Amino acid sequence: MGGQKFQYDESGGTFFYFVLSFLALLLIPSTFYCWPRKRKEDPEALKNQCQCSACIKKRRILQTKEPWRGTKEMLIKASIILGWVALLFLAYKVSQFDYEFSNFDPYEILGVPFGASQASIRKAYRDLSKVYHPDVKETGDAKAFMKLVKAYQALTDEEARSNWEKYGNPDGPGATSFGIALPSWIVEKENSVWVLGLYALVFMVAMPTVVGMWWYRSIRYTGDQVLLGTTELYYYLMQKSSMIPLKRCLMILAASFEFDKKHNSEVIERPSDNEEVPQLMKQLPNLGEKNREPPMCWRYSIKARAILHAHLSRIPLGPETLEVDRILIVKKCPYLIQEMVHCAAALVLLAYSRRVPKLLNIFTIEAIMKMSPMIVQGLWENKSLFLQLPYVQEEHIKYFTSKKRRLKSVQQLAQMKSKQRRSILRFLNDDQYETVVKVMSSLPYIDLRVCSEVIDDENPTVFTAGATVTVTVSLRRRNLGDVWNMSVEDEEGQESGGEENEEEKEVDDSKKKPAWQNKTKRHKKGGGKRGPKQKPKVPLAAAVTTGKDATVEAAQTTPSEQGDDSDNEESHSEREDGEEEEEEEEQEQEQEREQPQKISQGDSKKESSKDDDDDDAEWERFQAKMTKREKALEGKSKVSHPVHCPLFPEEKQEYWWVYISDRKSNTLLTSPYHITSLVDKEEVQLRFTAPRWAGIYTFHVCLRSDSYLGFDQMQEIKLDVKEAPAVPVEHPQWDMSDDEEEPENDTGHISEYTTDEDVEDDD
Repeated sequence: MGGQKFQYDESGGTFFYFVLSFLALLLIPSTFYCWPRKRKEDPEALKNQCQCSACIKKRRILQTKEPWRGTKEMLIKASIILGWVALLFLAYKVSQFDYEFSNFDPYEILGVPFGASQASIRKAYRDLSKVYHPDVKETGDAKAFMKLVKAYQALTDEEARSNWEKYGNPDGPGATSFGIALPSWIVEKENSVWVLGLYALVFMVAMPTVVGMWWYRSIRYTGDQVLLGTTELYYYLMQKSSMIPLKRCLMILAASFEFDKKHNSEVIERPSDNEEVPQLMKQLPNLGEKNREPPMCWRYSIKARAILHAHLSRIPLGPETLEVDRILIVKKCPYLIQEMVHCAAALVLLAYSRRVPKLLNIFTIEAIMKMSPMIVQGLWENKSLFLQLPYVQEEHIKYFTSKKRRLKSVQQLAQMKSKQRRSILRFLNDDQYETVVKVMSSLPYIDLRVCSEVIDDENPTVFTAGATVTVTVSLRRRNLGDVWNMSVEDEEGQESGGEENEEEKEVDDSKKKPAWQNKTKRHKKGGGKRGPKQKPKVPLAAAVTTGKDATVEAAQTTPSEQGDDSDNEESHSEREDGEEEEEEEEQEQEQEREQPQKISQGDSKKESSKDDDDDDAEWERFQAKMTKREKALEGKSKVSHPVHCPLFPEEKQEYWWVYISDRKSNTLLTSPYHITSLVDKEEVQLRFTAPRWAGIYTFHVCLRSDSYLGFDQMQEIKLDVKEAPAVPVEHPQWDMSDDEEEPENDTGHISEYTTDEDVEDDD
């Protein structure tokens, strides 16, 4: 292309532009996101924190986990500040470069007006050269003198002066040049060998090595960062038996390869383990150390099992040796247990498809789930649930049982009145009691609601054999403190306003009953014999108007006044009987006339209301589907509520499992759904296939916590399964006789399925 050329930026100006933009792209977001900030702690969260010694120790350990945190923050601040200093320096250099090379004005340099004569130009040049000449010691400036010479040459030469006035350049129109944003030393011939060597080292050696190491490490783990060998071990050990007790589940968990030094470099093996581990095993009954089944008989498995048993028994360990191992083992257990649940659910599906001979029992899966809250709370399943509360020890369990009451769960203690609760916890002082109340108030209370239906069916509430049943489980999470505060207020309101409520009910009953419905006693002559019961006169106006005036008149009429009018009633009894019969006949005829009109109006209203309700229900379902899709696209959050677990070495969030089981056959119907984001409300859909035979079936929706013991729920659902309708084989519309011929379409009446070509052919 004429007038264009490519050249490398030997002066380095373009390279400065590249570095400047690159630094700006890095520094602006890194300053916003990476600048160390002080964590704003919620004062309410600080107030609700447990102040027991175990929780204080845990928080102290978590703070000391990052010893280089202050130094790291200082290095980050220094790096960001240095980066901004370099950015400002480069910006200054670029600005000076642009000013020097792009703002060249010879008239401004010489200090003469535009269009000045040659004499004035020479005079100005002589005066300024005496000032900026390099030989002048005081005011000499070589750079300024060079610019002065260039300006003088541009204005004294007629051709250069005309070029500058036309094109802004004394040399005339310059050719288009492109600079490459690289320093010149990269493309120099002397440095070509070093540049190629650096290129080969980075892109052919270092990068493939890093990618290979990352790939080798990633293929060893599952999505939940569990070793693939551990997952295969779970499948192998759990498919041997359909019923696995809790003790063997702990043995399988302790045999995970995450606790082996060969597979996990974080594991520490010490010479002192040969003495401490056998001493610890003597304190633990039912450890199963004599089991010869590999890998549960290997040293790492026995050590991990002993540490888990010691953790559940709350036995103190050596702070520098086995306690460090306990922290490493316990913090990995929730992820491993979740992987065990996945493997168990997969084995159930394989058993249904007859690819595995034995079907896992539901109690096996629940035993696996039960290990998670046991390890989080550091408590065996057969121990008292009140040991999850702070300051409660084994010797305090006797206070929760008495002749009058026997508390079995924390929920029962939380819902008691404050005086009764304080009397039970009398072994605590006031500060300890307040801490226990804070912990109890933060514990979860789950409102579980279940709805069963067949989606995308004409009758979603009718369950046929083999249909896909969708069970929508709605969970609402509240604190136990909110629940027992509401219950106490209700009890106080009932006690204080019980009598007032009874009086109000009596008044309401008297007001609700209209005066014309109050039957009066009428006596005839002849002793105290009661005559036959007569229907009271019910005029049409009285039947419609049931206001306050009628009730007031009925309340004001006393029995004595009614008795005085008995003679008048006897004298007119015959006439009243005849009038009553006539009025009753007229009322019946009018009701018969009005009834069909009312029925037709009611049917039309019902149909319109049903249509509106159906439209609203469809719209709500559509909105629910859209919100579920949006949540699925957003990803699965793992933030819910913090768990009070002083013996767990890390911060723990509340997670839940939801699944459907058949308690009669002890089988699992749906895979357990792991809920990790239950903050206020959560909705889960579980699907399973209805039984193949008609009948009434009972299933159970189970909710299990992975953080607390005694907070599990179970709700029963009954399905009335009907026989599936027969598949239609013949239909009148499907019968097409061969004798029938299709009628020919006239040209004037073209079918909607006829093309334009057919019309032209007919013409």
